Amino acid sequence: MATRDVVFPAGRHALYEKHRYSPAIRSGGFLFVSGQVGSREDGSPEPDFEQQVRRAFDNLNAVLAAAGARFDDVVDVTFFIVDPASRFERAWAIVPEYWGEAPFPTATVVGVTWLAGFDFEIKVVAKLPEHAAD
Repeated sequence: MATRDVVFPAGRHALYEKHRYSPAIRSGGFLFVSGQVGSREDGSPEPDFEQQVRRAFDNLNAVLAAAGARFDDVVDVTFFIVDPASRFERAWAIVPEYWGEAPFPTATVVGVTWLAGFDFEIKVVAKLPEHAAD
């Protein structure tokens, strides 16, 4: 088995170690990013929902930057939301702050009952720019 090309952003290693996963893997010119949540530096959840969503995007952007990518390179995104009936529109209102203008990546939203103490998670696949694909 080949060694995985793992990408770690600065900080937040407590969360990755606690839950035993890699933040992202570079493979075949793509970056596969694990679900990013609105965790603080110590791995604990941001208590306010809207701030948790923003922090999840900020954490995602840190992983993308560590791989030499940006959100514009994202081709597919999956959102996981606890209690989407009451929270989807609140989360969706924040998305333009990070996505900007069309064209947008493909998107899937999944309602879940558990996210290890979090209420929102974002998972993406990005096409790495040529300079970052090695």
